[in-house]
Amino acid sequence: MRQLEKKDSMNKRIDVVLRKFHSRMISYPPGMCPLVLYRSLFQISMNQSCGKCVPCRDGLVEVDRMLHSIIAGMATMETLEEMRRLCQMIAETSDCAVGVTAANLILDSLTEFGDEYVSHINHKRCEGNVTQTIPCITMCPAHVNVPGYISLIAAEDYAGAINIIREKNPLPTACAMVCEHPCEIKCRRGMIDDAINIRGLKKYAVDQVSADSVETPPANVRTGKKIAIVGGGPSGLTAAYFLSLMGHKAVIFDEHEKLGGMLRYGIPEYRLPKKRLDEDIQAILQAGDIEVHCQTKIGKDISFTKLKEEYDAVYLGLGAQIGNRMPMENADAEGVIPAADFLQDVANGRAMDLTGKKVVLIGGGNVAMDAARTAVRLNAETVHVFTRKRDDMTALPSEVEGAMQEGVRFRTLLSFLNIEVDKETGRVSAVWLQPEIVGEYDDLGFVKTEHSSAYPYRFKCDVLILGVGQRSDTAAFEKEGVPAERCRIKADESCIVEGMEGIFSGGDCVTGPSTAINAIAAGQVAAENIDEYLGFHHKIKSIASPAPAMPNNCVPTGRAEIEEVDPFERKTNFDGVELLMTHEEAMREAGRCLRCDHYGCGNMVGGRGE
Repeated sequence: MRQLEKKDSMNKRIDVVLRKFHSRMISYPPGMCPLVLYRSLFQISMNQSCGKCVPCRDGLVEVDRMLHSIIAGMATMETLEEMRRLCQMIAETSDCAVGVTAANLILDSLTEFGDEYVSHINHKRCEGNVTQTIPCITMCPAHVNVPGYISLIAAEDYAGAINIIREKNPLPTACAMVCEHPCEIKCRRGMIDDAINIRGLKKYAVDQVSADSVETPPANVRTGKKIAIVGGGPSGLTAAYFLSLMGHKAVIFDEHEKLGGMLRYGIPEYRLPKKRLDEDIQAILQAGDIEVHCQTKIGKDISFTKLKEEYDAVYLGLGAQIGNRMPMENADAEGVIPAADFLQDVANGRAMDLTGKKVVLIGGGNVAMDAARTAVRLNAETVHVFTRKRDDMTALPSEVEGAMQEGVRFRTLLSFLNIEVDKETGRVSAVWLQPEIVGEYDDLGFVKTEHSSAYPYRFKCDVLILGVGQRSDTAAFEKEGVPAERCRIKADESCIVEGMEGIFSGGDCVTGPSTAINAIAAGQVAAENIDEYLGFHHKIKSIASPAPAMPNNCVPTGRAEIEEVDPFERKTNFDGVELLMTHEEAMREAGRCLRCDHYGCGNMVGGRGE
């Protein structure tokens, strides 16, 4: 009688182990020696060897021996060159992918981390003398004390949690709604079950206590210094907040009717209700000596030269609010609109009536998803999103999923060829698309594509939205000597503008379109460096402290997610889509935090965490 093989059961058990190990790899802590990481990955490949071919069976063992000697500081440059030659031989002569990929892994490491190899050989240590840091704090661009504010949420001290967030980020409510939460990427809780829902807990805190009702830290004694801040978006608001707490006078100039930048004019109401954004802004304006001039455009209402003459320093936080158009015929036709412009029109009360219209959207980023979901709410008959590659879908998976739930249709492997317009009306009538096929991966791990042999095809549409990026309006500043290239101001990582005394810049106008938390980080850095430039070294007083750390709870527990309104209901209006987390969910989620600021790596990042 034939029986099922027992190894099937064993393989299933191994698969469970591998799934758990996968989460550990994702949670690999920042600050680890890269050579140790490569060796651990290399040893996995060694263990996969079947032992049939000599290059893989014996060669990988010898490479591992050499790699260990380098990490231990017992090797020479000759060892390094010998290891390179051996890996090249293994990659060329191994029978199967196990030996090839293992050898290529080390060859890649020699390219990516050549300085680390040299440092281990010459100095017997890592290049930067690295050490493990707290993953969530390190991964947050603003380096917010995440375990600290989660501990206060667990203690039901929501005002204290908000103030710990404000030590680095004065826009806790906005970030609770729209942050891409990079802090969760390497959360060590992933070693056990899944990352802490950090954004969800932040949202719970600001849902319990509004930010404008929580007292901000006391401002330092007035210094008599004035700083002009151009742009009232997240970067400019952050700089103004910290500079005012340091005792300086911050004067914000913004061309819009209200402050907030792309948080107000680029993110739809259903994701970030503007009354919630106003809570953050009101708290910022109450913090210190901040003066605001809205509907004031530099180069038109006031010159940049005047700002330089009348203020002790200038910070340019312009943002990137001008939507890009494609360099092709008919890109300016009626019915063709950049996604950023489309969203700003909606925010300003000039929304298009898309009833019965077929909408096509080119692009796969978060702005593109915002535009697609907004088009659904404006009663579009259909909304199709086209991208060339699957890699082009750079939006958060939750945003793509939300769009799909609301009826947005997606197609990839289609390159955009041209725009067809109606000869009588001059309005867009269709787009032409070329099918693509996937090819090799590039050096960054992104797949390449090439034209398929299939013929291009015509896709009818009434409105074409271009989600292909934004740029900054730097023209007025370039005329007055501010260095810029391709609408990006030239400034270093300290936010100091190249070759200009007392002029600083950061955020999207330097890096190109990015996230709110990156803009906030730039505003924070700029404030610190402006303060130093003015001859000070102010420290802002902390008015909240983390709660005592309780023993770690390492029992595997499900992650609490933020529930959303039913898609069939939410797509009919612009009301907020996220529901409130319950008290029980928030307390259980906060209790999952491993308090890495106290246990484990326990290394608080110094200064800004660099």
